[in-house]
Amino acid sequence: MTTLSDTSTWLPLDGLAPGFDANKAPVVGDLHGRAFVLHDDGDGPDRTARFTGARVAWDGSTVLCETFLVDPDLYYVQFHPAPREAVSLLLDLREGRALVVTTTIGDDGTPRVTQEFRPATLDGVEARGEPMAPSTALIGRRVVWVYSREHAYEHVYLSPHWYTWQCLAGPERGLADTDENTVYRIRPGIHVFAWREKVIPCASVTVADHRDARRLRSHGVLFGLDGTGERPTHFTFGAYGRLLSTTVHPDGLDPAEG
Repeated sequence: MTTLSDTSTWLPLDGLAPGFDANKAPVVGDLHGRAFVLHDDGDGPDRTARFTGARVAWDGSTVLCETFLVDPDLYYVQFHPAPREAVSLLLDLREGRALVVTTTIGDDGTPRVTQEFRPATLDGVEARGEPMAPSTALIGRRVVWVYSREHAYEHVYLSPHWYTWQCLAGPERGLADTDENTVYRIRPGIHVFAWREKVIPCASVTVADHRDARRLRSHGVLFGLDGTGERPTHFTFGAYGRLLSTTVHPDGLDPAEG
C-alpha cells in the first residue's frame, strides 16, 4: 500500500511523461524564416530569436524548438538550449511584446529548479496595450485540468506566491501539495502560469487561456531531473480545463491585495 505522505515514493518526472502529452496542440511552422529582436524591459541585454524550420538560434546556439499558436499572432515557443536550462518564449506579434521565462536546474536549494521572468518589447513593432506583467487575476480560482484520458489535476490558486495541486486521475492519483507559483498577464484572460515543485526537482511553465470558464486551454512544459537525480527531463504537453469555483475573499482578507 502506498503511503501518500511518504514523498520518497512519489513518481519522478520521467515517470510521469508517458502519455502526459495526449492533449498537446499541434506545433506550427508560422515563424520559419523570421527573426525577432527583443528589447528587455529592465536592464537586461537585447536578445534575438531567429527561426529556421523547427530550430531557433538563441544566445549563440541553434537548437530544436516547438512552436504553438495560442491566439491570433500570439506564439509560445519552447526549447532546451543547455543541459540544465530551458527557455519558454512568448511572442505577441500584434501587441509588440514578449516574455522570456528561463528555467534553471540548480545544484541545491528548495526549490531546486528556479525561474527568471524577463518582459520585453519587439524591435520594429509598436508596443501596444499593457506590458506582460505579474498578475493576481487567477487568485481564488479552482480549476480542473485534463492532460489525457488518464491524467487530470485540480489547481487552487491561493496567492501571488502559492497554489495547491491535487491529482484526480493518473499515476499520481491522491497526491497533493502546495508549491510556489508565478503568474504573468499576457493578454486579457490569457496568462503564463508557472510553478516550482519542492518535492520533485522540477518546474513548469504553461500559457493558459482562461477567457471561457467552461473551455479553458493550456500549453506548457515540464523540466527537471529524472529519477536518478542526474539527467534532465524536458517535455511539452497541453490540457483542457474548466473552472470549478471561485473564492471571493472579504475586504481586508484578500490575498490578492498583498
